[in-house]
Amino acid sequence: MKTYNVGIIGATGMVGQRFAVLLENHPWFKVKALAASPRSAGKTYAEAVGSRWLLEKPMPESMKDMVVMDATADIEKITAQVDFVFCAVDMKKDEIKALEEAYAKHECPVMSNNSAHRFTDDVPMIIPEINDDHLAIVEAQKARLGTKRGFISVKSNCSIQSYVPALHPLKKFGIKNVLACTYQAISGAGKTFDTWPEMVDNLIPYIGGEEEKSEKEPLKVWGEMKDGKIVPAETPCITTQCLRVPVSNGHFAAVFVSFENKPSKEEILQIWKEYKGVPQDLELPSAPKQFLNYFEEDNYPQAKLHRNLENGMAVSIGRLREDTQYDYKFVCLSHNTLRGAAGGAVEMAELYAAKGYFD
Repeated sequence: MKTYNVGIIGATGMVGQRFAVLLENHPWFKVKALAASPRSAGKTYAEAVGSRWLLEKPMPESMKDMVVMDATADIEKITAQVDFVFCAVDMKKDEIKALEEAYAKHECPVMSNNSAHRFTDDVPMIIPEINDDHLAIVEAQKARLGTKRGFISVKSNCSIQSYVPALHPLKKFGIKNVLACTYQAISGAGKTFDTWPEMVDNLIPYIGGEEEKSEKEPLKVWGEMKDGKIVPAETPCITTQCLRVPVSNGHFAAVFVSFENKPSKEEILQIWKEYKGVPQDLELPSAPKQFLNYFEEDNYPQAKLHRNLENGMAVSIGRLREDTQYDYKFVCLSHNTLRGAAGGAVEMAELYAAKGYFD
């Protein structure tokens, strides 16, 4: 595989920092540009972040002295240096939409961690192991934008990455109804316990906009392409509750599901064990070898023990059992800033690279 020069837009935030760490030694992608807000522009990456480095792994030495550019004012300069960009900015939704379209119109593909374009009907929302076929919609998007190679692709909300992968291979049994209660780590809000001490020994039963995303986004992931648009699936019916919990990293989901044709527990376990997607077939650098991992122990999976499984890119499942109101219930866990955010976007970019979309 050839190597590509990449930029990180929004490099100073938590997800941007995660991109920096993940890309430090990536075999295909080389970071050539860092960008953030005007207040960070002109400073070295180390100066711009200062004491706000939020990850356990240190800032990559190769990026410390890179001068941060202005994400908006320096678009021409940035796009001249890179083959595509990762985007994780903290801006208003309409500003993000405009910014990402500006990069695309400068013939620079955008791998977005932001939510602004998730429901733009010709922007694919990719979970690489699930809906790789949606990559093809970017041809319609490029026609709309008037570009030759510039386009936008987004990853889904971090919370649905815990339970949608477990449900997806069971769709052949006709999933009717899903109830998912998610218990979401504080890093999902870009926080640590040092920066959000109110979360210690606490639980907040509300995360703004999260329940709507959790109910709608899976239907777009499961949608079909028609006339240059992704038409969301009409089923299953999904209802959610999303809670913020005092965990540093790792989003949990308690899932209840009903089927048109109820499978046996043994069938479900075998399907989970055998399931793989295109990233596994292509052996993408970030793809977990075993995507879905089921634990027999009653007290597994646990955030502290299993969130980093396969470099944080695997999904952990446990406690599958029959339910009194639904057919089955189980729990799921995924690392929200790896599988759910930066790692998922890197794997998405690897998929585009392997399919030739950056050439």
